[in-house]
Amino acid sequence: MKILFAIQGTGNGHLSRAQTLLPEIKKYGDVDILISGNKADIKMNHPIKYFYKGLSFSFGKQGGIDFRKSITEANIYRLIKEYESIPVENYDIVINDFEPLTAWSCRVKQIPCIGLSHQSALFQPFVPMPSESNWIGSFILQYYAPVPDAVSFHFDAYNPSIFTPVIRNDIRKMRKTNKGHLTVYLPAYADEYIATILGGIKGMKADIFSKSGTRQQASNGIRILPIETEAFALSMASANAVLCGAGFETPAEALFLNKKLMVIPMKNQFEQQCNATALADLGISVLSSLQTENAVEIKNWLESENHIHLGYPDLNQEVIKTVFEKFETLSSRSGSKMSSVKNVSHRAMSYM
Repeated sequence: MKILFAIQGTGNGHLSRAQTLLPEIKKYGDVDILISGNKADIKMNHPIKYFYKGLSFSFGKQGGIDFRKSITEANIYRLIKEYESIPVENYDIVINDFEPLTAWSCRVKQIPCIGLSHQSALFQPFVPMPSESNWIGSFILQYYAPVPDAVSFHFDAYNPSIFTPVIRNDIRKMRKTNKGHLTVYLPAYADEYIATILGGIKGMKADIFSKSGTRQQASNGIRILPIETEAFALSMASANAVLCGAGFETPAEALFLNKKLMVIPMKNQFEQQCNATALADLGISVLSSLQTENAVEIKNWLESENHIHLGYPDLNQEVIKTVFEKFETLSSRSGSKMSSVKNVSHRAMSYM
């Protein structure tokens, strides 16, 4: 079976999850990797057959997306050329982690495409949603990378169609300690701005990880470090607490590591607003934005005993098995000329 695994490259979480799930996907056939977007800091340990600039969003410096820069960097002519060049028809199945080019290509060419993402969970029954409606954000999430069926992830299994987060193997094996520092990753805020606010808290020790910094800086217990996967994981595993955006993978890993967690959702980013709502329901501290006056709230949170530990089990094998079960169902509905998944399953079982 020929499998195309299409991955959104605008964030580290998508690539991190792909690295973890790829060994299970390979049990079902020959896998080619496609990545679109160039905002991630993780390198894949599997050859990338297709790489496209795709449609990316740029971070601002005041807690939100830089829409002007994002629009400037978008090139409609290039996006159309990229969309037209993807040979999805050469594959039996496309597995899609919120990647728009292949999602729309499969939709038009009627190629089986199964979603494998966190975003696909957000509109399912019983999933917490913000009290304020955001029709623009909702529209973008639903039509950015539409798929006919999906395997979804969220902070909790809100219904039988949703799995708990995929935790990468190095995090699962990591030794947890508490050296008393705060690990920070807020790419939508300027490094110096974060350092100034945290520096106003007496006795603060913090590792601030930066997307823009290229060298380490340190002053009065606060370090600014270039974002690097292993260094960030080590800092988080040895931290007292984690302060980060309301993305998905980093909060999930902090919860798995039993760290105090506070999140700040990006402005005008509907997915992060949804995540913040779900985390608040679990008892996680949420700040609407990072302001100077929030220093007292951060200090009180650090001094609290607000630990929420979610020991997410390793369900990777079950996740991918469900993907191919959905593929079989989708294929039978469409009457496509596809290889039987039963034969593929026998091949997969020989690895298990």
